[in-house]
Amino acid sequence: MPPDSDPTRVAFVCVANAGRSQMAAAFADRELARRGLDGDVEVLSGGTDPADAVHDVVVEAMAEVEADLRGTGPRAVSPDELADVDVVVTMGCSAEGVCPATWRGDARDWDLDDPKGRPLPAVREIRDDVERRVTALFDELAAGDPPD
Repeated sequence: MPPDSDPTRVAFVCVANAGRSQMAAAFADRELARRGLDGDVEVLSGGTDPADAVHDVVVEAMAEVEADLRGTGPRAVSPDELADVDVVVTMGCSAEGVCPATWRGDARDWDLDDPKGRPLPAVREIRDDVERRVTALFDELAAGDPPD
């Protein structure tokens, strides 16, 4: 990333913000620390209709990879909040109310299975897929590749 530039803002958006987007944000925070990108990349996670809590099975699966989601909770995200985001990643759910026309940057949909109600082995697969995708996204960001 070029010095003295504004941080790249990345948002992980889902309906409930209780599973996939929480995983993505946790892995993104890990990548920030691993790559020394604090201040260069900002991560936002939210939902268009947030749940009351992160799914227990997601908390359990993430704990297995030393990512503690116990203190996190779903939060709402609005189109106004996304207006200055460079990359918006939806998780494969319908993010109604968050129209891609409301943000100026790159809009991506990862088309991930919903972990809600799934057994732990299935959630592990989703978790591992999310981790691979976040790592690939940060490879792009660290290389200075501008979002499309």
